Amino acid sequence: MVRVLLIDDDAAMREVLRTILEREHYEVLEAPDGEVGTQLFRAQLPDVVLTEILLPKKDGIETIRDLRKEWPHVKIIAMSGGGYRVTPQSVLEAAADFGALRTLAKPFSCQTLLSAVAIVLTTSV
Repeated sequence: MVRVLLIDDDAAMREVLRTILEREHYEVLEAPDGEVGTQLFRAQLPDVVLTEILLPKKDGIETIRDLRKEWPHVKIIAMSGGGYRVTPQSVLEAAADFGALRTLAKPFSCQTLLSAVAIVLTTSV
């Protein structure tokens, strides 16, 4: 079973995304921030990381950078709805620069999410 690490500080968003992924038979691990997400990655070594960029404690860019440094072949999807004075596109471009294989601007459809996961699973890093 493919294991996905889902990192998002919004519990409702995590619940929705977890439900979508579990319906497609993915095993989902959840973290509310990059610190917990990095710890879970070390402990569980998931196949894919799906991370929000704007997070408390350790943001998504730092998380992507740290995961890539320790595990160069990690498959990462970054997502963001933007924030105060920050557009989703600007933070997602930065995420791609740091190693996200795919980016998703919130809101996105179930099919867009599932397609992104399927694509990164078949992408060589």
